[in-house]
Amino acid sequence: MTFPSRSGHKDRALGSKSQSHQTHSQTENAVLKAKVRSLTGRFGRILGILSCGWRLLLFRYKRKGDSCLGINPKKQCISWEGAPTEKKNSHKHVERYFTKKNVGLMSIDGVAVSSKTEPPSSEPASFIPVKDSDDVAPSVTTWLNPLGIYDLSTTQWLQGQGPGEQDSKPPDSQPDRENAGLKAKVEEFNRKIRENPQDTQLWMAFVAFQDEVMRKPGLYAIDEGEQEKRKRSLKLILEKKLAILERAIESNQSSVDLKLAKLKLCMEFWEPATLVKEWQKLIFLHPNNTALWQKYLLFCQSQFSTFSVSKIHNLYGKCLSTLSSVKDGSILSHPVLPGTEEAMFALFLQQCHFLRQAGHSEKAISLFQAVIDFTFFQPDSVKDLPTKEQVEFFEPFWDSGEPRAGEKGARGWRAWMHQQERGGWIVVNPDEDDEEPEEDDQEIRDKTLPRWQIWLGAERSRDQRHWRPWRPDKSKKQTEEDCEDPERQVLFDDVGQSLIRLSSQDLRFQLVEAFLQFLGVPSGFVPPASCLYLAMDENNIFDPGLSEEKPLTCSTLSFSGVGRVGRMDRLGCQRWAQGHNREGEEFIRNVFHLVMPLFSGKEKSQLCFSWLRHETAKVIWCLHTKNKKKLKSQGKNCKKLAKNLLKEPENCSSLCLWKQYAHLEWLLGNTEDARQVFDTALSMAGARELKDAELCELSLLYAELEVELLSDLRGAAMSRAVHVLTRLTERSPYGPYTGQVLAVHILKARKAYERTLQDCLDESCVSDPVPTSSVNRLVSLAKCFMLFQYLTTGIDAAVRIYEQVFAKLKGSVSPAGSGLEHSGSPHGLASAMEAVTLMHTSLLRFHVKVSVYPLTPLREALSEALKWYPGNRVLWRSYVQIQSKSHSASKTRRFFDGITRSTKSLEPWLFAIEAEKMRKRLVETVQRVEGREIHATVPESGLTNRIKALFEHAIQSDSGSQCPLLWRMYLNFLVSLGNKERSKGVFYKALQNCPWAKVLYMDAVEYFPDEMQEFLDLMTEKELRVRLPVEELELLLED
Repeated sequence: MTFPSRSGHKDRALGSKSQSHQTHSQTENAVLKAKVRSLTGRFGRILGILSCGWRLLLFRYKRKGDSCLGINPKKQCISWEGAPTEKKNSHKHVERYFTKKNVGLMSIDGVAVSSKTEPPSSEPASFIPVKDSDDVAPSVTTWLNPLGIYDLSTTQWLQGQGPGEQDSKPPDSQPDRENAGLKAKVEEFNRKIRENPQDTQLWMAFVAFQDEVMRKPGLYAIDEGEQEKRKRSLKLILEKKLAILERAIESNQSSVDLKLAKLKLCMEFWEPATLVKEWQKLIFLHPNNTALWQKYLLFCQSQFSTFSVSKIHNLYGKCLSTLSSVKDGSILSHPVLPGTEEAMFALFLQQCHFLRQAGHSEKAISLFQAVIDFTFFQPDSVKDLPTKEQVEFFEPFWDSGEPRAGEKGARGWRAWMHQQERGGWIVVNPDEDDEEPEEDDQEIRDKTLPRWQIWLGAERSRDQRHWRPWRPDKSKKQTEEDCEDPERQVLFDDVGQSLIRLSSQDLRFQLVEAFLQFLGVPSGFVPPASCLYLAMDENNIFDPGLSEEKPLTCSTLSFSGVGRVGRMDRLGCQRWAQGHNREGEEFIRNVFHLVMPLFSGKEKSQLCFSWLRHETAKVIWCLHTKNKKKLKSQGKNCKKLAKNLLKEPENCSSLCLWKQYAHLEWLLGNTEDARQVFDTALSMAGARELKDAELCELSLLYAELEVELLSDLRGAAMSRAVHVLTRLTERSPYGPYTGQVLAVHILKARKAYERTLQDCLDESCVSDPVPTSSVNRLVSLAKCFMLFQYLTTGIDAAVRIYEQVFAKLKGSVSPAGSGLEHSGSPHGLASAMEAVTLMHTSLLRFHVKVSVYPLTPLREALSEALKWYPGNRVLWRSYVQIQSKSHSASKTRRFFDGITRSTKSLEPWLFAIEAEKMRKRLVETVQRVEGREIHATVPESGLTNRIKALFEHAIQSDSGSQCPLLWRMYLNFLVSLGNKERSKGVFYKALQNCPWAKVLYMDAVEYFPDEMQEFLDLMTEKELRVRLPVEELELLLED
């Protein structure tokens, strides 16, 4: 639109102004004409402006002609450009493929199409015709359709017929086909539920089916807009599931699974207080259900708004006391369910690890001390009483101040009761020479450090020194008032409700192993699967140890990721075998001296073996840190312990102790001394041939250590290893190595291995269940035979032995994700297959190291093994190390994706994250040379986003959301990227799921030091253990 010229306006304005200043003698009629002319011109200009800029604010009128009122048509004109419809369309933006509306179209199943073959034409076609696969039938010409161009509906209309009910919609419509399929499934579910309303699994499947229904378009859409945008309200899905579950519970009043599913669903609707009340009602109805108790404790433990340490600690006590009453028969209304005692033991361990992670290590140690006395040292006079009455008799012993398990002079509850009946203890003055001065451990060494670093150092120092309960020393005339920190004292009320009785001998031995593992002794025990991921808070599961240097013998130490008492180090701090201070090591020795007389035979040998492994771990730590001075003294102490243990009559013939002692000498570099120990043990064993599993394991370790000394395989057939494995099959006593083994002896040994292995396989497939001795013998024999074939024939022969064993056993074993490290001891054919698989992969790794051999067989072997054992961390460590050498990550990522979809184990997620982090570190190493940035040849941002996505998916799983280790890794990764705000958000999200984990708060103090006071106030509010309050820190800094 063009406006009138300024000259025209000026002329009229001057004209109107001259007329207005005329004399009063002019007539009124002339004045009125001038005013009308002026107003008309102004109105025309205003109308032009409004029609251009403020069009939306005015009413629209139809215009006739091209003129406008108030303009001079000779000098002025208006140009009417653009139609309203054109301008309206010009503001419409073209939607891109990534918009929300178009992204929803990606979930639609594509319409099947096919290209129809056309006869060749002389002229080139401008496009390739594509037609629907259903539209392939040729048209039929009739008198109604002479040209064959009418479709079926048009032909029916010409005939005067209407479409049928089924033909009212196009049959080839993709949404209609989907709707018909979903509708048929819904009708089938409804029919089955009407026929069998007591089938709880059917109800649960119907609830899970709702997710599939709501992902599909059309059938249950509320309106057309929702159908087009593919938006489904989460609340709608939850309400529909809730309605189905309520109907299911009406038909199955006693189903716990349905009620649990409803409670899990209601977490999205209800407040925490309402949920707790519903949980309490459910627990009241089913007090004997251990699985329900475990889920209830986990729910209360992970509710940040209602969480406090004392509340959850009392809840554990109530749970264990209730289950003890059910087990004793005190609660007559509910019978004892199978597996109650094992579940009570698992809940007890879960409580101890909860207290350890919350910083209350004194209470956790006291719980173990109390249960050990309550289980192993019960007086005969109270054995037949219910648990509740036994606890009442136990209280005087606890409050008497007598030494407990781990303390010097501990004798146990039974001895104390007998002495009380005779008139009390005879007080013996302690020998003052035995008292050693306490170590001077200065908490604050450098006051110039930042305040948060000083607090972290002092807090961790106190954690390391004060994890044992404080007891008044009667020889020093101490009383309870002399304790500087009252929290270090543990009263009977803190442990009384959690006392349980274990009648099973296997569980009793596991209790001792669990206590030793809790103290940091490598006893081989790992918490049960129900509480394993809750207890994981250290990232030592990724530590390869000595696996790269010694792939055959590196599995002697396994890392479970479960932290030990007294350690709350920063993530990545490698102190896995450094040991405790002097008082801590003395405490562990006292525990061994107390519990070893309680067992005999293999169980006692296993305890001695754990003790020796604990001391050997310190030697390995010294080798790792290259501390020669400490290595010499620690090696001397360790050899002294081994000799003292072997001097005992019950241990002198224990081959597992001889094996550990010889391995210790080998680690210290005393190769000849180690060979003498091996030869002595083998000679002492006599001619047992291949019937003894311990003898096979001893010979296997001897041979493996000798093989690892070889620089290549050229002299393998003449080595000591072949001599050891050959003499194992002979009936004559063992003789030392004298030279090359004759070929005839090797042939006889191979025949003996083949015959014995076949007998073991036949025996394992016949007997059900398979005895533990037979399983151990099969594993040891197969591993020895595989190594023998590898040394005498080659790697292919060893692989064939593995394939033979695997093919024979896999028919009776189903893939399971437990893994060797998830059970207290290897039992059953599944563990046998797993152990043989580990030997197979170890041989392949060693062969790749010492010779030119492709990595493909090893990759395939590890991939196949991990499909069977997705929870085995040794296999995962090997897989990640091998795949880190590959430049292509796509195959590895597809493998991880497949494993995570098929198992509920957390290990695939953890190692997938570790694999991507290793790749990211490799890229950063390439991009930075001597601290300078260089050209990036590999995009790094994709790795960062992929790692974030893996973390997000992992924390959404049930096991991952409450695993402190996973949250620590996520927080550490985000902080390393420098994103402080997002890191802080992840920290608070971690607290919503793991509010009891003190290490999370300590990590936050390190990552966000400006908010240290806020984190300490939060720890105090939730009753987590703060050993160094800020006020005390200020006083220490002033001094």
